[in-house]
Amino acid sequence: MTPGAQEPPTRVLHRVGSKEELLRAKRVSVLLGGREVLVLHYRGRFHALDARCYHSGGPLQEGDIEEIAGRLCIVCPWHKYKITLAEGEGLYQAADPKPGPWCSKGVKQRVHSITESGGDILVALNDCVDSLDSDYYQSERYRATLPSRSK
Repeated sequence: MTPGAQEPPTRVLHRVGSKEELLRAKRVSVLLGGREVLVLHYRGRFHALDARCYHSGGPLQEGDIEEIAGRLCIVCPWHKYKITLAEGEGLYQAADPKPGPWCSKGVKQRVHSITESGGDILVALNDCVDSLDSDYYQSERYRATLPSRSK
């Protein structure tokens, strides 16, 4: 290492559960490092992304999985927004005057890395400093808008 250079930060791995448990559940929403993350298994792969849709905070755990233009997407149950599982891109299809090809809105949803180790599924939160639309639904500002839970 060059003198004066900083070591890269160590990625924190959060245990979500055993592979066996998650295969049975198919989808779980978990709180990791203060973020609500959806972990799901589909077609032999695990995926992790922010649990609330970037558009209006819809619960992605309830969304259908569809293949759109050769890419696996989760469809928000509230407004049918399509989000790629691999990159978090929002996809749309122009409909004037007739449906055209699927296009990208860019990355809107934060996706997180999945690792399997010793039969456990681990998630490393995406630490990219660039703000994404889904970040709002993980913020204190958003949480302050929610009704408080009474005991």
